[in-house]
Amino acid sequence: MPLLGIGRRLREMLQGREMNEQFFLDLEDMLIEGDLGVAVAAEIVAGLREQARKQRIRGQEDLLLELSALIGAYLRTADPALVPGKLNLLLVLGVNGVGKTTTIAKMARYYREKLGVQKILLAAGDTFRAGAIEQLKLWGERLAMPVVAQDDGADPGAVLYDAITSARTRGSELLIADTAGRLHNREALMKELMKIDKVIRSRIGDGIYRRILILDATTGQNAYQQAEVFHKAVGVDSIVLSKFDSTAKGGMAVPICRDLGLPFSFFGVGERLDDLEAFDKARFLKSLLAAG
Repeated sequence: MPLLGIGRRLREMLQGREMNEQFFLDLEDMLIEGDLGVAVAAEIVAGLREQARKQRIRGQEDLLLELSALIGAYLRTADPALVPGKLNLLLVLGVNGVGKTTTIAKMARYYREKLGVQKILLAAGDTFRAGAIEQLKLWGERLAMPVVAQDDGADPGAVLYDAITSARTRGSELLIADTAGRLHNREALMKELMKIDKVIRSRIGDGIYRRILILDATTGQNAYQQAEVFHKAVGVDSIVLSKFDSTAKGGMAVPICRDLGLPFSFFGVGERLDDLEAFDKARFLKSLLAAG
């Protein structure tokens, strides 16, 4: 079920129905179908059932308000701000197809245009996917930002080593690094990411190092599984929810926050370079429970 329909379906369920046990069972099924997960759905419905028993829910709007509050209590957000006076390195993770390289360009523009960061360097650490290096170089040209890159098939650890050295030389405030996303071979991906992580930790010195995972809002429970894999490999500091403007609205964000303890820092709301916004809990909930 597209998550866009949760609010509409909930309103339809309430038409001419009592909030009895069957209603709450149907609601739980609907939340599970909306990618909130079995445990989260059960906890939310238990909370709603209790509030209804206490007669604090008397109609549609009361139910929606309580549902929004219960879901919102799970959500975690991360401040995307950088640490001034330091080299901030963002290692961007994500499987192929989630819009990773484009999101890197959006992030670079966001930090420059909205947070005033001027010295930004990009690193083409995805040396595996055909065209990934050229794609990042093209974004670098469009943004007038330098890109550190080697040839296809090069050691990504060496690319990151060079990029950190270059960032220090240039006095960069922000270094955003791409990585490969061949999740079909988890063991190889984990080993590669662990090697990159080791290189960064050995070179970052007093700099700030964060690992940012890109998840596609349209992929449902697959996104949850991706978060587990990457968090196990190198740890994840925050998540960017890409393609949030689509018909599926990222219900899996709720169990990711609950079960993995991972916060969200941005969401992509369109295809333009400026279509990236800091993750806003109120906007997420409004979209989640939209009537349309």
